[in-house]
Amino acid sequence: MYKDKVFAWSLLIVAAFVLMGIFDPELLDHVSTVLHGAIIAHFGWGYMLAAFFFLVFCLVLAFSRYGNIKLGKDEDRPEYTYFGWFSMLFAAGMGIGLIFWGVAEPLSHYMQPPEHLEKESGASATFAMRYSFFHWGFHPWAVYIIMSLSIAYFSFRRGMPPLISSCFYPLLGEHIYGPAGKLINILAVFATIFGIATSLGLGALQINSGLEHVYGLPATDMNTLLIILVTTILFMISASVGLDKGIQTLSKSNIFLAFLLLMFMLIFGPTSYILNVFTDTTGGYLNNILEMSLAVNPFLGHEWYMDWTLFYWAWWIAWSPFVGIFVARISRGRTIREFIGGALLVPTLLTFIWFSVFGGASLYLELEAGAEVGQVVLEDVSTGLFAVFDHYPGALILANAAIILLVVFFVTSADSATFVLGIMTSGGSMHPALGKKIIWGITQSSVAAILLVSGGLVALQQMAITAALPFTFVLLLMCYTLWRGLASEASEKTGNRFSR
Repeated sequence: MYKDKVFAWSLLIVAAFVLMGIFDPELLDHVSTVLHGAIIAHFGWGYMLAAFFFLVFCLVLAFSRYGNIKLGKDEDRPEYTYFGWFSMLFAAGMGIGLIFWGVAEPLSHYMQPPEHLEKESGASATFAMRYSFFHWGFHPWAVYIIMSLSIAYFSFRRGMPPLISSCFYPLLGEHIYGPAGKLINILAVFATIFGIATSLGLGALQINSGLEHVYGLPATDMNTLLIILVTTILFMISASVGLDKGIQTLSKSNIFLAFLLLMFMLIFGPTSYILNVFTDTTGGYLNNILEMSLAVNPFLGHEWYMDWTLFYWAWWIAWSPFVGIFVARISRGRTIREFIGGALLVPTLLTFIWFSVFGGASLYLELEAGAEVGQVVLEDVSTGLFAVFDHYPGALILANAAIILLVVFFVTSADSATFVLGIMTSGGSMHPALGKKIIWGITQSSVAAILLVSGGLVALQQMAITAALPFTFVLLLMCYTLWRGLASEASEKTGNRFSR
């Protein structure tokens, strides 16, 4: 009964949103714009503080006495190899977003930096790369880790259902199985739907841009919707074959293809320039991480930070229920210290390399070769990657490889999301019914399609920020309950009773 209510109420709320988008898209656009404006104006600072706190909390936890506790029973061993684990981590946590923004974000910041920096200058190029690292570095993975650790600890070690509500047992006790727990899980479904819809929408836009660039297929709303339909069918097929055969196989294949694309760009691109960009930007990022973590620039450039940094922090928070449950599922048997170290450092390093290669190559074309790819990005951010490929040998092959990469990342992200939504609305069952996964797959694709038609990229960003607000408080409380749960276990081992 519990799981049916969560499923029914979650589906009803999302369906109401879908119907509003179908029958009155202008109203939907107006509502999302008003909510987004109010949240950014009055709570933007909260997103910044929360993201910084999550990173600090992860580091404290990794080096604490709790670092050797396993996410599972003491005798449990990891189910997946490091390569399989990192592949699924990367595909679920970043994946399609990196393909979209790897070229577009550095060029966007270079062309249109905050107002206190000169446009198209060396300073704006340095700023562009540093903030690309910042937006995709330690902070998003810290958000994911809080969620994943909490779910993995309370489900695999404490024997509770793998649900977000289970993480609140130290605070709510048996009430996690009542209305309070249901509300937490419904909020998680809501945040997940809009977080994943943003990524699926970005992916569909860029697939369409690639097809237009290579084959002349017009980048119309109808063609974008057709792309969403085709990819929806593909990830339904993947969902039907299960986690091991579906998501893991696709994730490994995608990592291999992404690696080939990365190595081609590094070898045939301005290699020394790219390595200099990587070295310089890594140093600048690490040296300025505290300042960047708290910068909202209320006196000059505040609009830029609202449009970029606050959007990203909200997007990561909205994604956290989906990534959290999925990553928890694949991380059983690892220690807390191993999990934090692996999830914080390895995907972040891969992300830095990706931005250095693709962002560095695009800035080289703009600054040194006079290619003016930046203007292409300003006109349409989804075409930036393909504009850069035009300046390399085998541009057609590269563009087709990128399109395939986008499609497979789309499928793995959507497949993972349907799996997680099925778990959330099936009382924590790790084997949700195929029918339920199909319902959620259709639903999340419908939300992505409606947001694109009603307001495009702006609508996607606005709804991600709106959906993330209530879940920011959930994550903050989760830090408290996780620490309390770990302290309770330590007390048990010294003979004290587990505090409930």
